[in-house]
Amino acid sequence: MSIALAITPAIEAEVGTGTGITGPDRAALLAAISTACGRIAPLWPLKHFVAVNPFLGFSGQSFAATCATLRRVARTDMLMPRSFYRQALADGALDDRDLEAALAAMPEGAGRPADLPALKQALARDPLGSRPRAVVATVAEILDMLAAGDRQASRTSFMIDEISKWCAAYFDEGQANWRLPSRHLRPYPAWRASMRHDRNPEAMGIRGFRKAVAGLPDDPVEAIAAVVGNLGIPARAVADYLHRALFDIGGWAAYARYLVWNNELHGRRDDTLVHLLAIRVAWGYALFLERTDPAFTDAWRRAMDEAAVLPQDGRPGDDPDLAVDLILQDAYESGYQRRLLSRLAAGGTRAGRARPPEGRSRLQAAFCIDVRSEVYRRALETACPEAETVGFAGFFGFPIEYVPIGRVTGGAQCPVLLKPAFVVCEAVEQASEEEETEILGLRLLRRRAAKAWKSFKTSAVSSFTYVETAGLLFGAKMLSDGAGLTRTVSDPDTDGLDRSTVGRIGPRLAPRTVGGRQTGFTDGQRVAMAEAVLRAMSLTEGFARLVMLTGHGSTTVNNPHASGLDCGACGGHTGEANARVAAAILNDPGVRAGLKERGIAVPEDTWFLGCLHDTTTDEVTIHDADEVPKSHAEDLERLRGWLARASELARLERSALLGLSPRAPGVHAAVIGRSRDWAQVRPEWGLAGNAAFIAAPRGRTCGIDLGGRAFLHNYDWRKDADFAVLTLIMTAPLVVASWINLQYYGSTVNNRVFGSGNKVLHNVTGTLGVLEGNAGDLKVGLPWQSVHDGTRFIHEPLRLNAFIEAPVQAIDGVIAKHETVRNLVDNAWIHLFAMSESGRVSHRYRGALTWEALD
Repeated sequence: MSIALAITPAIEAEVGTGTGITGPDRAALLAAISTACGRIAPLWPLKHFVAVNPFLGFSGQSFAATCATLRRVARTDMLMPRSFYRQALADGALDDRDLEAALAAMPEGAGRPADLPALKQALARDPLGSRPRAVVATVAEILDMLAAGDRQASRTSFMIDEISKWCAAYFDEGQANWRLPSRHLRPYPAWRASMRHDRNPEAMGIRGFRKAVAGLPDDPVEAIAAVVGNLGIPARAVADYLHRALFDIGGWAAYARYLVWNNELHGRRDDTLVHLLAIRVAWGYALFLERTDPAFTDAWRRAMDEAAVLPQDGRPGDDPDLAVDLILQDAYESGYQRRLLSRLAAGGTRAGRARPPEGRSRLQAAFCIDVRSEVYRRALETACPEAETVGFAGFFGFPIEYVPIGRVTGGAQCPVLLKPAFVVCEAVEQASEEEETEILGLRLLRRRAAKAWKSFKTSAVSSFTYVETAGLLFGAKMLSDGAGLTRTVSDPDTDGLDRSTVGRIGPRLAPRTVGGRQTGFTDGQRVAMAEAVLRAMSLTEGFARLVMLTGHGSTTVNNPHASGLDCGACGGHTGEANARVAAAILNDPGVRAGLKERGIAVPEDTWFLGCLHDTTTDEVTIHDADEVPKSHAEDLERLRGWLARASELARLERSALLGLSPRAPGVHAAVIGRSRDWAQVRPEWGLAGNAAFIAAPRGRTCGIDLGGRAFLHNYDWRKDADFAVLTLIMTAPLVVASWINLQYYGSTVNNRVFGSGNKVLHNVTGTLGVLEGNAGDLKVGLPWQSVHDGTRFIHEPLRLNAFIEAPVQAIDGVIAKHETVRNLVDNAWIHLFAMSESGRVSHRYRGALTWEALD
């Protein structure tokens, strides 16, 4: 699907034909609202938190222009402070060659240093602190200015707190004991209904707040129009004003954008973000009406006069400090590219074989392209040199909705760019219908009891009695939780099930109708999916006796962002279900026969294993091992030994970044123990450090230590006659990798805006997201502890470097046909390189379908 943020139809549906907005004014307002809302990137809720590019709404303009736009419109930086680049130069992360190359690439214009000495002179000093004037000021910004930095006096933070508090009540998904009475209404009318009774703003001195809100039109778009008109916003600055207003409540705006995204994915219109925008501008208007003093009215008039004449476009040359910082960022990235290219060139002459030229591999193991898999793949290839590892998207080509036992709907186990094509229900293996009914009934009963007990503990009256009478009884539980012997809460995937039952649950593939929906796979669907997956993995011959399909997940406790450590390709869930579904279908004799008719002959003695790699402990679980034929018992036992050794090697490699000594006794227990430690803020490093994406045969990188920083996708263009697989890779895995990379980038360069702050201060709200502390806006992005170890950055702020082994003409064909990919590479959100048939990095993409040959 396209990532274009087209919400104008929803806005037009909301405006309708009976409003007071007509003609060009109506069209201009709709366009401004669409532009402002389109600049907001979505925020997925905590239950399936996935990495999102925070600059998604700016993908249609260049990286440099977006830096300029955000500095001018939102007063926000998206580059590191200059001291960071000075330290990088001192540490050798970049040198004069990189500075000269970046300087040469910067177009001539204002702000560009004349030569290398001038650039180094600018690097040696910090910016003076002056910024270009904002394109348009908001009421909140003028109030901040007049309050001389006292945000409480300006009431701006109060406004954000109040909007956030109301949003938490309205969007709540089960955390609140008392529900907002007006939740049945759309957001804007629900908010106005609440404000009729809310005296909090007036108690804080905002005179006439309720009257101002009541005086606005009932329609959200009409309300926005009225506010824009009454504030006197110049027509050329309306879109920027509305975007700046949403930026103040960027977290809740991002969640509203997720609701819009999710509904559009299923063909439904959603105007939630427009309603939220109306709420925000209404608040600003109430603040505007409350201030009638000359100081404010004069400041506002001057701001609007400036907005009528200041340039709209974000040009780096208009900001000399930004121009220098952009050159330094390019130089910093050039230094990494130089080192990586050298490593790939040196490794190409000594890289191990990914597949023996004759005979069969002892083992084939497919892993997700996740950068954490790169570490484990190297470890497995060390433990078993005859093994062949494969990189592929962790949902293994099966876009499914997986419905856990006891539920009627499930989570989407596929990239968020896709819509699930199949529904798979969980079932208890070898259980009769009566036994399944009994298990289901018992689970529902236990869940109801747990919910009732929680309600008793948290209700307004009984909570005090509970603490006084039962508090001491939980002493043993607190001690066991603190020691990591038990979980602080039940695992939501298995809560209410007996331990014996947990080991028997798995996907049911047989087609049937459940809840009015078709579930499972028909015979034809199984064959078609199996063929597509094997061809996409370039795995169509030379099958080993055992083939692992290894999804990944994580194990942590007391971690609101736990799903963010799971598989992004599985929609923020573990890859277990997808791996087991894929393995079961590929082991189906009927599927094998169908594959043979389509030119893929899988040997009778090949068995596929659905596995799960725990990225926190580096343990690998083999699911459905009891179904492995007895003829493969010795193979399976050898595999367990290789996996145990590989897990040890991977833990040793990761231990250093975790602050543990690889030589210390008990290092393995210490790494595993972090998965059960409820006080651990860094159970693992996730995808910190990601910097490269390589789509090529494994032989190009086998034997090269890429430091767990590369997404590795197997691809052999010689087997891709129509380049359909190349198209799939560039439009799905590459885009997802760029989202991950840019989320880590944003959370590193400006964690206050694009990250979620200090994990220790997080409070979950509405089960949707977190606040930093007890108030403020909903936080987006990653916690500070996900990118920084307390003394230094673990993640380096680098845009993704993509390497694809394919003819340049074929890559150009994909870029030309797909706007999403074209925006990424033409606007320098990622750096693209082509690899030749021999595996050498031969060309660098320079935009507009032009390439630079590399020596």
